[in-house]
Amino acid sequence: MTDTPHHDPAEKAGATRRSVIATLGGAALGVAALGFPASQATAAAGGSTPQTAAGPSASCVLTPEQTEGPYYLDLETVRKNITEGRTGVPLTLRVTVVDIATCYPLPNTAVDIWHCDALGVYSGYVAGGSTPDTTFLRGVQLTDSTGVAEFTTIYPGWYVGRALHIHVKTHAGGTVSNGTYHGGHVSHTGQLYFPETYNTKVAALTPYRSNRATRTLNARDGIYRNGGSSTLLAITQASSDLGKGVTGTVVLGVDPAATT
Repeated sequence: MTDTPHHDPAEKAGATRRSVIATLGGAALGVAALGFPASQATAAAGGSTPQTAAGPSASCVLTPEQTEGPYYLDLETVRKNITEGRTGVPLTLRVTVVDIATCYPLPNTAVDIWHCDALGVYSGYVAGGSTPDTTFLRGVQLTDSTGVAEFTTIYPGWYVGRALHIHVKTHAGGTVSNGTYHGGHVSHTGQLYFPETYNTKVAALTPYRSNRATRTLNARDGIYRNGGSSTLLAITQASSDLGKGVTGTVVLGVDPAATT
């Protein structure tokens, strides 16, 4: 496979104006992502302790926006399992969306994700062996009453110049018909990242070890450095065998009325 087509010049632009929140907001989200109790995560941000599981979230902080990149497709296909037979370490991705104005979870928000496969290939583009009519590793899920959207996918691979990541958008105000999300507006555009300890372990497994592109570490990725630490996934393994799969969780604090 050729590395060059996966280079992402558009992503060099970094985060938008919302990055100014990262210094304050990263504290709460970062602590929450590390698995601390909600009360500790709140204290890190100087906020108040949530009252109940259905009440205000501890991570009521605006998540920094990051570039969309060149591989977005406006498919808006509503589906939980987005693998389409792509092989890799199974990943259950759980994204919680929180309203920064009320600190409550946001139900019925469309979470739209897309990412490359184990070899760094995106669907829908003539690059690295993919074709325009493919749709693997793309999908939309609506958040439930607790603000959670869940996907069944694989741990992504990497390509030249970028750390391992998943692209994400949230959409508000739309509806679903015939398996597709329609209307509304984009309220957040960002990226999700993975701890390097897991990236290194996954890179040694099949089929990732066949990826010949040089892997960029989070610390060397300019986009990650510009607010990406606030969306670092908390990873838990399904068993002692990493190849059996992992679960990744993250909280996105958004303004549902915002338009990006």
